[in-house]
Amino acid sequence: MTDPNPLSGTPGSAPETPPDRSQTRTALLDAPAPPAPPRHTSRVQLWMHRSSVFLFVLISAVAGVLLIILPWTPEWTDNYLLLSFPSLRTLVSSGFFRGLCSGLGLLDIWIGFWEALHYHEQQ
Repeated sequence: MTDPNPLSGTPGSAPETPPDRSQTRTALLDAPAPPAPPRHTSRVQLWMHRSSVFLFVLISAVAGVLLIILPWTPEWTDNYLLLSFPSLRTLVSSGFFRGLCSGLGLLDIWIGFWEALHYHEQQ
């Protein structure tokens, strides 16, 4: 005679309860992750990364110096683009706007040098 419930196991035995899923999930989450394989970079990739960091620092420093100095020169307000818009010229020539631009210049220099100081090579 066949068992009418194929999941009941052997005839006369109590049905098995499924494993608790929360315990299985917790055990999987607590297990340490396998270590990542070491990543080897080629010399070309290494020099490309070095040159991109150098260019980023150089461009950040130059743009920062320009943003610090340029707002305080006469060329900042006496240019061809602002002569057509007197209200914009008034805004750009205000001390607050010039100080804001100089502050952005300092921030730009700081970001560039921070990137240079925290540069590390992955080999």
